[in-house]
Amino acid sequence: MSPFRRPLAIALLLLSAPFAANAGDGDEPASSVSWEISAVSDYLFRGVSQTDEKATVQGSLTWTAASGVYVGSFASGVDFGADSPDVEVDYFVGYGFDVSDKVNIDLLLNRYTYPGASEMAYNELVTTTTFADSWALNVSYTNDVWGSGTDGWYYGLSHDWSLPNDFTLSANVGRSVFRDSAVAEDYTDWGVGVSRSFGPANVSLGYYGVDGKGRDNFGNLADSRVLLTVKFAR
Repeated sequence: MSPFRRPLAIALLLLSAPFAANAGDGDEPASSVSWEISAVSDYLFRGVSQTDEKATVQGSLTWTAASGVYVGSFASGVDFGADSPDVEVDYFVGYGFDVSDKVNIDLLLNRYTYPGASEMAYNELVTTTTFADSWALNVSYTNDVWGSGTDGWYYGLSHDWSLPNDFTLSANVGRSVFRDSAVAEDYTDWGVGVSRSFGPANVSLGYYGVDGKGRDNFGNLADSRVLLTVKFAR
């Protein structure tokens, strides 16, 4: 979505993109279907609220072939103000493959759509390189960021650490870069969180924010905040 039309950035963080898929190692598994359903206290995309700082429900469905090719869809509630769409629905296709025992590359083409607001739709190419088991480097590009008709890039780095009692500590930092500063100023987002599975549910609690340029771009929607997520996946 265009921040000069509505003061916020558009969604999936890659903080937490629901679309990662890896090619199998050893014996290739048969094709499979996976899903996720999450309740979140806020929908953050690259540090910016997509739900006007309110809770929502999200879900994704992905079919993955033994070759590492996958297709699927992601949906979430959104709130960009009066007379705006209430739902985001993304469609994606990707391919994940192992370069070595310690390096995996995932290539994904995502289509962001907003039922009832077709002018806001745009495509983004997302590349994720996972290395040393728990590091991930994300480089993304679109030639139509937020439907504005201009180029946008995103560079992100994240890492997970195992903690006692099956807890996981995660941290990420990212940089959004825009060819046209009239669309938005370049800004940095960051986050740190802790997660753990409790039976079928994975619960995470984190703290996320952006730098001063991000707050200039998006106002209160870019305030630092705590985010609670409860996810069920299969």
